[in-house]
Amino acid sequence: MEQPTPYIIKSFKHDGHLHRMWLHNWLVPKERMFQEHAEESMYILVNSQTRIREGDGKEWVSRIPSVAFFIPGQWYNIVSLIEEQGIRYYCNIASPPYVSGKVLTYIDYDLDVIRTIDGGVLVVDQEEYEQHKADYHYPDIVDRKVKSGMDGLLQRIKGSHSPFEDERVMAYYQMWKHVVPEV
Repeated sequence: MEQPTPYIIKSFKHDGHLHRMWLHNWLVPKERMFQEHAEESMYILVNSQTRIREGDGKEWVSRIPSVAFFIPGQWYNIVSLIEEQGIRYYCNIASPPYVSGKVLTYIDYDLDVIRTIDGGVLVVDQEEYEQHKADYHYPDIVDRKVKSGMDGLLQRIKGSHSPFEDERVMAYYQMWKHVVPEV
């Protein structure tokens, strides 16, 4: 059975500068995915205590394990954060993922949606989006894609559609813990 493969996740801003990198992630093989995730050709990456490098070069280590879902063609990605109290979903409004070799990249468009452990939904960083929209001169097509991505993401959350399924997130994390050697 195929094993998870190490990947790097790189997030950029619209002007091309590096925003953030997650240096140690493992891609879940398609044969180990739940059917609807495989059908959407998702990239599912698991990490725990990974080194994170900010665009300014500062590094830190994440304390919270996560399972991230990147869906080709969608203007958002979903990071499930496995906390002691339960799973919180941190969703980035972002360009669709691009994969080259063992690096997954996307452009972060600042807007974020948080689905709390108790099911609440918060939209955050709207001011930051508006500021960067002006600073980076987002074209109208990007603004439309960002808004469409936000609408699609909120519909997915409202309907509790995949990947907003705590049991499946935990299944990926447990699988990863059993097959990936200590890092």
